[in-house]
Amino acid sequence: MSLIDAVMSELDAGHVRGVAQRLGIPEEQARGAIEHALPLLVGAMARQSATPDGAQALHGALDAHAGLDVGGLLGSVLGGGNGGGLADVLGGVLGGGGAAPAGGMGDVLGQILGARQRQASQGLGQVTGLGTQNAGQLLALLAPIVMAALARLRSQQGLAAGDLGRVLGGDVQRVQQGGGVTGGLLGAVLDRDGDGDVDLSDLMAVGGGLLGGLGRR
Repeated sequence: MSLIDAVMSELDAGHVRGVAQRLGIPEEQARGAIEHALPLLVGAMARQSATPDGAQALHGALDAHAGLDVGGLLGSVLGGGNGGGLADVLGGVLGGGGAAPAGGMGDVLGQILGARQRQASQGLGQVTGLGTQNAGQLLALLAPIVMAALARLRSQQGLAAGDLGRVLGGDVQRVQQGGGVTGGLLGAVLDRDGDGDVDLSDLMAVGGGLLGGLGRR
């Protein structure tokens, strides 16, 4: 089972409803947005793990997530009343307010996305209709869940740092081979250089038509 599929298998109707309520959107739109966002996060990690130093940094960051129950973490992230955990992750991933602890998931994912932080939120917001702000919040909600799932996979398969690129790269390859909107979003955000902006023409060029593609992978 791929990392993306592993996370999706943990997301039941209640979790999707929690995302929808947090973002103020319909549940169907929330599920489609999650299906687009997960490959984006996994692709960002695959990009980092493509270099020895990056793979080692990611492997070390997973230590903070070892042993975490993904289902329990989902409930904590989506059901927390004060949003403190979300603020920490959002600060690390998107460069906004809130500081993640040193060596925590926020620091690592901020490094993964780097200058593409705005591109990720912008592109995801356009494809899903969430808008940039809500898309950034969704990425922040999913970030700790993806990290916990990868830490579990590392433990189950005894993955060394050098194995992460192969595992994550396999997920990305499957998404890109599938084409469609999700593959186009992944390419537009992670594979293209430029001014940091992603617009509909970029996504149309690499992923085909957008309208009617919500939720398709």
